[in-house]
Amino acid sequence: MGITARGVGLLVAAVVLLGVGFRYAYPELTVLGAAAGIAVGYALITAAWRPRLTVERVADPDRVARGEPAAMVLTVRNTGRLRSANLLAEDRCGGRLVPVPVLRLRPGRDTEVRYPVPTRRRGVVPVGPLRVTRRDPLGLVALARSYGDTVPVWVHPRIHPLSAVPTGAGRSLDGRTDSVPHGSITFDSLREYVVGDELRRVHWRTSARVGELMVRENVDTSLPRLVVVLDNRAAAHPDRDAGVAESFESGCEAAASVVAAAIREDLPVSLLLVAPPAEELSRSPLDRLAAAELADGGEDVLRAALTRLRQDRLGDTLVFLTGPGARGDLGHVGALRGAYPSVVVGMFGAPEPTAAGTAGLVVVDAADGAEFAAEWDGIRRW
Repeated sequence: MGITARGVGLLVAAVVLLGVGFRYAYPELTVLGAAAGIAVGYALITAAWRPRLTVERVADPDRVARGEPAAMVLTVRNTGRLRSANLLAEDRCGGRLVPVPVLRLRPGRDTEVRYPVPTRRRGVVPVGPLRVTRRDPLGLVALARSYGDTVPVWVHPRIHPLSAVPTGAGRSLDGRTDSVPHGSITFDSLREYVVGDELRRVHWRTSARVGELMVRENVDTSLPRLVVVLDNRAAAHPDRDAGVAESFESGCEAAASVVAAAIREDLPVSLLLVAPPAEELSRSPLDRLAAAELADGGEDVLRAALTRLRQDRLGDTLVFLTGPGARGDLGHVGALRGAYPSVVVGMFGAPEPTAAGTAGLVVVDAADGAEFAAEWDGIRRW
């Protein structure tokens, strides 16, 4: 609850008039001071009344690509018995306020407002809550309250179409690694026979040797598996334009493009951040890219992330997307070639082309996500 400047002035006047009236026995001043005090008290009681409003909001749609139109539909209903007089309402949309007409809203009636949500930048745009301010008729007291929940609108990075996807790497038990475009079934291990197993999978030679039926276990080890790693260290993207690291935005677009291409081809794909957030809910890769932010961290953070990649071996094609500040770190990325048969680096915003054959990697220098997509389709070495 806040007393306006007018209310503060009237309250001070009431105290002064009452003091002077009682001190010097001026009943007129005492009456005026009492009237001013009563007015302030009435204003406090009037503003303290809480209007009964329900708020519903629907994002149309709630997930869009950067630059695509999105809107918020807000419905405010007066569920009380009194007319909602002297109310001013504003809905918060990102960093701006949108006025909502609720003045003198009748009981049982509602008002609907539809307004655009800014999608010029990738990110998560929080919309809400509705801020309702009630004032007394004299303008002495103003009380603001919040109604409704906050609804996020996910602005995904732009997706640039990729026509090519990597092939798989078929690994046999003797250590050979072959390029396999569509996956194949490979022998993995033997186990004891259980009721229901197909007899054609019984390995008769081993069964005769051990004295019990043994069944082959097969696994598809050659299905192409992609691992997309987005370098979200602030040190990797030192250049800023109006506070925005365009090289990082381009990296997000490239990551979204590769992930979308893999999903289109029904290929397993993983999306990782070099500096993951402290708490990350289970979301789709595009939602995670929308919420991705630059984080503090240097070479030690990168080494820790690459160590995890080497130990986990999540796939056979690694796509590492970074900025000009990480040129000196490509040697660490190149060390992953023993764990990942194909390693592709996307370098964004570099003032000069990266030297050919750096750390034995396939490096794609690109100004933005669209140029990366064009260069990606020209890669023939996986």
